Amino acid sequence: MLKLTGREKGALIFEGIVTVALLILINVAVVVIIQKFIQSNPGLSSGIFIIKQSLWLGPFHTRIWSYQWIANGILLLIDAWVVWWRLIRRYHQYQMDHILDELHYIAQGHLDHRIPFRLKGSQQHVITSVNALVDSAVQSMNDERQIEKSKDELITNVSHDLRTPLTSIIGYLRLIEDKQYHSEEDIVKYAHIAYEKSKQMKTLVEDLFEYTKVQQHGAPVNLMTVDLSELLEQVAASFELEGEKRGIEVTATTKPDPLKIEADPEKLGRVFSNLVANALKYGNGASYIRIAATVAGDQVAVKVANDGTKIPAASLEHLFERFYRVESSRSKATGGTGLGLAIVKSIVDLHHGQVTVTSDDDETAFTVTLPTAQPKEEAKG
Repeated sequence: MLKLTGREKGALIFEGIVTVALLILINVAVVVIIQKFIQSNPGLSSGIFIIKQSLWLGPFHTRIWSYQWIANGILLLIDAWVVWWRLIRRYHQYQMDHILDELHYIAQGHLDHRIPFRLKGSQQHVITSVNALVDSAVQSMNDERQIEKSKDELITNVSHDLRTPLTSIIGYLRLIEDKQYHSEEDIVKYAHIAYEKSKQMKTLVEDLFEYTKVQQHGAPVNLMTVDLSELLEQVAASFELEGEKRGIEVTATTKPDPLKIEADPEKLGRVFSNLVANALKYGNGASYIRIAATVAGDQVAVKVANDGTKIPAASLEHLFERFYRVESSRSKATGGTGLGLAIVKSIVDLHHGQVTVTSDDDETAFTVTLPTAQPKEEAKG
């Protein structure tokens, strides 16, 4: 509750005394005027006398009516209401003054401060709204700082990841340009290394473009009915040759078959291609990569599993962060950009789904859960 200052309490008491004094003077004036009016009208005076004589109570005929008593009672009630009204009005004014003082204090930059007291009625609505507004403003400022920090980190990471292969490309091309080679085989070797580094840069740029595209507010989603069985088979087939080279069997199954869902086929294909590519790159010692889709109610769960190297438990919760690498040296050796799983999560979020990961000594599995039909407002968009 709000506590008034000593000065405010004194002012409130003084106003009450002044109000009572003024009311007494007004009451005396009203009574005198009424008496003069009655005395100047004999008929009215006689009528009042007759009424007084006719009103009695009990066996002793006690008189119970007097116009002076009635008038005084009415005036007393009016006076009490006026005093109460003026004091409450002044008290509410003091409450609003305190609220304004708190607002000025917050406006001076004390954004960690909130109006601490509680009131009744409309003033409490004002306090609640002010505190909520300050909370919202602080949250927006924090979000803005986080966005700026995130942008700086993005620029730093992209610059670092582009500079490394670019330095190699320039270095090997300079060797060729300066004729610092001993044979044609050296030229072919240097050119091949520059070519591979160029492809690594191209992959990073493409992943970065895809990530920024799906991260944009209101990113377009081209929804249509997709045969998930066919899409997953195409993904498995596209990695079949690379899997054979590594001794990994890539398979896809769906129950039921065919399995139809509402989604953006291009983006959804990117999700499962990234998950399979991630398993091929980092699933050391794996013998299989299995893509399995099942239906439970209005949800579809697609599991991409492999029996390769276990992902450390400490890394699981960070896998979907952009540029995160479980082992940075190995990731760079395999050409990873650290954006693949971040893209997966962003696309799954656009489809109102979830992606989770589990990993133990037997199997590492990424599970994508999607609704079979997208919300109506999304479908209209």
